[in-house]
Amino acid sequence: METLLGCHGNAVTVCFVFRHVMSVPPDLRQQYLQTCQNLSQPENHFVARVLQEADKSDNVQAKGITLKIAGNNRLVPVQRVTDEDVQVLASVLCTAVFVTGLDLRYNILTDVGVRHVATFLQENSTLRYLNLMFNDIGTSGAELIANALHSNETLLHLRMTGNKIGNKGGMYFASMLQVNCTLEKLDLGDCDLGTQCLIAIASVLTQNKAVKAINLNRPLLYSQEEETTVHIALMLKNNSSLVELHLCKHEIRSLGVKRLCEALYENCSLRYLDLSCNKITRDDVKFLGELLKQNQTLEILDLNSNRIEDDGAIYLSEALALYNRTLKALSVVSNNIRGKGLVALSQSMKINMELSYIYIWGNNFDEAVSTAFSELIQAGRLKPNCTDVEPYEVDGHVHLAELSHGLKKHYYWTPSYGEVNNTAANASLAIAAVSEYL
Repeated sequence: METLLGCHGNAVTVCFVFRHVMSVPPDLRQQYLQTCQNLSQPENHFVARVLQEADKSDNVQAKGITLKIAGNNRLVPVQRVTDEDVQVLASVLCTAVFVTGLDLRYNILTDVGVRHVATFLQENSTLRYLNLMFNDIGTSGAELIANALHSNETLLHLRMTGNKIGNKGGMYFASMLQVNCTLEKLDLGDCDLGTQCLIAIASVLTQNKAVKAINLNRPLLYSQEEETTVHIALMLKNNSSLVELHLCKHEIRSLGVKRLCEALYENCSLRYLDLSCNKITRDDVKFLGELLKQNQTLEILDLNSNRIEDDGAIYLSEALALYNRTLKALSVVSNNIRGKGLVALSQSMKINMELSYIYIWGNNFDEAVSTAFSELIQAGRLKPNCTDVEPYEVDGHVHLAELSHGLKKHYYWTPSYGEVNNTAANASLAIAAVSEYL
């Protein structure tokens, strides 16, 4: 197990995530203060506080720790980590073999600071989780991190979300994946990836057998030909290890859906497919409906914010009711579906006992829809925390209210800190192959 630390109010959250045997008790805060003095750097009080709490952790000698130094904590005063701060931190952590995770999301690190992180990755042999999402890392920083991972054989999970590394930065990661045989989860969502690097990553993944999950959301694509989707489909035909794939905002249309479905007839590993925020229509969903009749692997399907309408929902409901018994979670949020399609999906759940999570908010509800989903919930067929709607009654009429639940809780990286409740744990069964690596 691994201890995870983060400050919340006046308390510190501690949970256990990964096991690593230690022999020397930590004294991180004292080392940090001494290094600040040696390098003539001012102390970052937030960093010092997290390190102090790490020193106080029970049984830290027998458990690795993940340091949560995120710059977006709204509950306590946060002094965001700078390039100078990370220089000190990297120097301290090089000798801290009990630190197996580092969360630096939402700070103000630039390519200058990433140089110290890259050096740390080359020297460190215990870090398994690194979160750098939403800093100010560019192409040069991407090159430094990717080059460090050429020789690093420990890191399992890297998040670069929201750093504008661009097409060239993505190419560095594609090259890294040709060499690195350890990294299992890579998040390059919202990184301004281009066509060239997406094709390169897809090509590399036909050979790379280590990567279990990858996020390629929101690239910058300027062609209508769907070249990137075609190459990703070719990759899926040859890849037998990828479990989770996120393709949100890829401008996927009919050709792309058809090619992906053709690939998934042959692919026997993918369990989570995210096609949200694309341009999938009711006619395109025919391909997905036919796929679900035969595919025995896919467990989570995200079609959020497309336009499948009633006909598309009916195609899915027919496949789910009569053929498919593996899909566990489905999102059709904001798809211009009306009563006929939504009622059909509710009816399929009465037949298909495997489909346990369904998200429908943002469509056009009438009383028939409200009644149908109210009956599912009241009968216990649909658990209240497994959907994003809640029934209520006014003047004898049933309506649906929105809940904050959503398919995004199924992401393999979502429970990266904090306590995972039983519901989330059960939901993770839909991506069990990935859950082994949490």
